[in-house]
Amino acid sequence: MLELSDGRSRLVLLPESGGAIARFDAVATGGAVPLLQPWDGTGKSGCQLLVPWSNRISGGGFEYDGRFYPIEPNVASEAFPIHGDGFQKPWRLAGQTDTGAELILDNGAIGPYRYAARITYALHDGALDATLTVENRAGIRLPYGLGFHPWFPRRAGTMLEAKAPRAWLEDERHLPIGVAPVADHPEWDFSRASLLPRSWVNNAFDGWDRGAAIIQPEDGIVISLTASSPLDVFILYSPSPDAGFFCFEPVSHPVDAHHCEGLTPLEHGAIMSASMRLGWSSIDSR
Repeated sequence: MLELSDGRSRLVLLPESGGAIARFDAVATGGAVPLLQPWDGTGKSGCQLLVPWSNRISGGGFEYDGRFYPIEPNVASEAFPIHGDGFQKPWRLAGQTDTGAELILDNGAIGPYRYAARITYALHDGALDATLTVENRAGIRLPYGLGFHPWFPRRAGTMLEAKAPRAWLEDERHLPIGVAPVADHPEWDFSRASLLPRSWVNNAFDGWDRGAAIIQPEDGIVISLTASSPLDVFILYSPSPDAGFFCFEPVSHPVDAHHCEGLTPLEHGAIMSASMRLGWSSIDSR
């Protein structure tokens, strides 16, 4: 584990475990407050990096530029390949200061994808800036996507504020079956700070303005999340109130985008980047 601190926040990284975040804690009066679900080794905690795409690919692979590219499932519990392979590989430490680190993946390889990726983490006055970059090294043009997969504590009073006009509906396989206005599903309307739904939600929301707030009254903390282009979609995953966690994932495309829309074509040698900022403040100062 690699630990960074700027006096207001503490960040613990896992270079050997997908370059993931193990902990991100606010250093507040009375001690550290976990802003992310602390790493427990199950994969349902911390924050994973999503590269060279986010979420599922159906159909055993995808067709692109007139050729079909097969991809095998890469997680034992999943029927479809999911989240690329960046989260499954060790990343090397390329540089470190007290408040920042750069990690590099040289050998990304899943299906037709061959790529290099870089993640930079930096703390500034308690906020975390994370920038993820991918370079296509496949020798052919391919569609790419990026994202971040943070897991947040879910408590009785946890609220979410995130503006998005549309939601992608899912079937029993967790694949998209169409888009609906959020107005048709009031329990998914987070244009104002609202409690998370009590029922299952695992949906992509688009038209997002790339800003969100997570209010944790039990901790007296507000977490702010902002994302850069092309992270114009968020995925909200919250299985139930008693799960103890939920996910708010800023990503560059909806689920199964290889069969619909949202991926970024990259020629060999081309790159794309995306950034996320996580900050915090006390509820009293909001």
